[in-house]
Amino acid sequence: MVSLQELMAYLDELLEPQRFNDYCPNGLQVAGKPIVKKLVVGVSASQSLIDEAIRLKADAILVHHGYFWRGEDPRITGIKQQRIRKLLQHEISLIAYHLPLDAHPIYGNNVQLAKILDIDVEHSYDIERIPNLLWVGSLQHATPGSELAQKIGQILKREPLYLPGSDKLISKIAWCTGAAQDFIEQAASHGVDAYITGEVSERTFHFVQETGLHFYAAGHHATERYGVQALSEHLAHYFGITQQYVEIANPI
Repeated sequence: MVSLQELMAYLDELLEPQRFNDYCPNGLQVAGKPIVKKLVVGVSASQSLIDEAIRLKADAILVHHGYFWRGEDPRITGIKQQRIRKLLQHEISLIAYHLPLDAHPIYGNNVQLAKILDIDVEHSYDIERIPNLLWVGSLQHATPGSELAQKIGQILKREPLYLPGSDKLISKIAWCTGAAQDFIEQAASHGVDAYITGEVSERTFHFVQETGLHFYAAGHHATERYGVQALSEHLAHYFGITQQYVEIANPI
């Protein structure tokens, strides 16, 4: 077991949220029991994840997408009220790390995505003064675009939206998990053959047509499942607590 205070101090030191000008508060968002024995982990703090955490008798929930996003209505009403009421009733803490979890060089979403897709990491780049947000690496063997699309679909268990570029085989890749389709120009500036992210915009098609860059929208949820899992496994080992990842299916 570990105290909530000790757990949060460790996470804040590890993930360094103070380095990020984020769209939401990182760290402890809702305080629950002072002692954490069981940690439930998921991508987003939906009602379904909270209900499953209650069923599993969790003391805390760790997610990538939490609450209190910049620009949203700050009132605790509707869906937000229902979710937070459940957390408070059952004294379950909600812990959320957004950009710090995307960027972390060991437990981050980007480095973990590279790991499962067998991409050799070469470099990470800052985007809009956000550190380590765009990543560049290479495949061990040059691969046709359609073959890479099939591999992504098999590994992530979700067929990507693939926009073919040129006929050139893919060796060098840039990627950024989640809704990072608008980083495609920065990706192309690094001389890559393909760009992988979670989502796509209408304008992305035209960029691909005019540049020959291969593009893969592999799913926001699908590309961001792996950081929280790697982090929670580390926490379980480090503190001797129980952790359980809960997959809440999301096609987006």
